Amino acid sequence: MKLIKFSLDACRKNVGMNLKDASGYVGINYQTLSKYEHDSSNIPLSLLNKLSVLYNVPTDYIFLGKKDELIRTLRSTQSA
Repeated sequence: MKLIKFSLDACRKNVGMNLKDASGYVGINYQTLSKYEHDSSNIPLSLLNKLSVLYNVPTDYIFLGKKDELIRTLRSTQSA
C-alpha cells in the first residue's frame, strides 16, 4: 500500500490556518514558512516536527520536496 503524502500548505489549509498564524505558532517569519511550503526539501527537522504537531499530521504523511514535484507525481498516478 502506498503512503499518501500531503504538502505543507495543504496541511495548513486543512486546519484552517493562514500563513501568518501558523508561522507565529512555530516561531518563524511567514515568508520563511511560505518558502518551505514551496520547497520543503531542506526544512529543519525541528520545524517539521513543530508543524506536524500543529497540523496534527504525522511527519511520514508530509511531502518533503518541491511542491511542483508532488503535483506532477499526483497527476501521473491519476492518469495511470
